[in-house]
Amino acid sequence: MAKTISLEFEGYYREINKGGIPAKSGIYLVYVCRYNGTEGTVTLDKLIYIGEAENVNERVDNHGKWPEWRQYAPRGSQICFSFAGVTNPDRERAEAALIYHHKPPCNNEYTDSFPFEDKTVKSTGQCARLSSPITVHRTY
Repeated sequence: MAKTISLEFEGYYREINKGGIPAKSGIYLVYVCRYNGTEGTVTLDKLIYIGEAENVNERVDNHGKWPEWRQYAPRGSQICFSFAGVTNPDRERAEAALIYHHKPPCNNEYTDSFPFEDKTVKSTGQCARLSSPITVHRTY
């Protein structure tokens, strides 16, 4: 039976507000979004990357994929983030399961294989465009 990892996502942090992303261990989702300043709402267009880090705030701020992420954001769009706190080893396993299942275009690792024991990931909160729950089985 697959072990379940529960993730509670908070967000959405627009690029201008990325400093508000917690400086904690966790998983982060990167989206292309559109902001409506009149209504104060964010519309998420596409999930483009899933990552994990010991300090998500620092990782997002210094990430080498910013140029690639921006290529996915057409004029009038911007990059937005969502965050869920989780520690290792669950953090890496949850990230791998989410990548394997969703296959975001800016991820390279785990898109074709899942080298861990079976996992179920339940995602709640600010995590649009994620299926939940998902169960991923080890690939050989």
